[in-house]
Amino acid sequence: MRLDKNPTKPKTRILTTGNDAVRLLANLYRHGADRTSGPRVQALRRIMVQNYHRDTAGHLCRRTAEKEGGPGPGLPPSSRAVVSPYDTSARYARHGHIISWKALSAHLTETCAPDGPNVITDVATTAATTHDSRVLPGIHTRLARRGLLPGEHLADAGYTFLPHLEQATREHQVTVSGPVRSNPTRQHRQNGGFARDDFHIDYDQQQVTCPPGQVSVGRHGPYPTSSPTAGPLIVARFTKSQCRPCPARTQCTTTADNVRTVGFPPRELRDLQLRIRTEQQTPEWKARYAVRSGVEGTVNEFAHGHGMRHWRYRGQGKAHIQHVLTAIAVNIERLSKLPPDETPMPRRSTAFQNYLDQRAIPRPKSWRTLGS
Repeated sequence: MRLDKNPTKPKTRILTTGNDAVRLLANLYRHGADRTSGPRVQALRRIMVQNYHRDTAGHLCRRTAEKEGGPGPGLPPSSRAVVSPYDTSARYARHGHIISWKALSAHLTETCAPDGPNVITDVATTAATTHDSRVLPGIHTRLARRGLLPGEHLADAGYTFLPHLEQATREHQVTVSGPVRSNPTRQHRQNGGFARDDFHIDYDQQQVTCPPGQVSVGRHGPYPTSSPTAGPLIVARFTKSQCRPCPARTQCTTTADNVRTVGFPPRELRDLQLRIRTEQQTPEWKARYAVRSGVEGTVNEFAHGHGMRHWRYRGQGKAHIQHVLTAIAVNIERLSKLPPDETPMPRRSTAFQNYLDQRAIPRPKSWRTLGS
């Protein structure tokens, strides 16, 4: 149901709607057993389960987000929540605090050679809740199957997931260039105190030394992280006896137990991270990466010129076909604008024509004249 901007008694109307839906489902299951397996009935049942629950007294209650502090179970995660009664595969996603949508995500890959048109070489369609960093391996696999792998792949910051960058170099010999997230520690953001880069990491001895000279006594991992843009982390720990008497403790940690922990990626990922962060500060890298901005124009052409954001079909598979056909249309439009070649390449001779030439048998201009 959709409430007005200033609805009267919104809670009452929401519960009334829920009770009506419960009665409708009960009647369908009681009198229309042959219809309960239909997609519309199943969609209504899923929407009811994700928005309502019954309390201990058996009363129907609306589910609320956990941050709202409401009673009962919270709302399902975005990856499972139905956001459209017309297509139950649509999901809700948000980038930052501004961009949000309900449907799918499309990822475009195109060539960027300076001496030719930009041709779209791959289109990926994913659920809206799939992070950009999870798409890169599939793109490289499809490009390798078509023989279209680039030597360097310019990618947005959302795609620079360290394990996938290393995988692209190891499996496909492709260098992925894109901004790598800076150090996320509080000290680095505030430009004060001891950040992770101030600690000396000894991978051979499996030790970490802090700036005042204390050596970590424990190391664990690597552990997977919840962040979609961070790889596995090794965690080094310092003890209370090391941190509490330290005169520089306030520059290092402000936790309640006054103990510092340092997380860092494995050696091969750490070396890759440091190299990319150093390279992306050079003018040469910035000039080379500036070419990637051209794909933003392609996305705008898809969205506003060909209506890609209008989902014409139900289901991710059919929507992907729409995206692929749109990419073909864009390629045809771009190639049709090329100037005609003044010296077109001649057609290759057939086996029969080669047979005639080898025996010095003349070939008439029109084969139809042979029968006349």
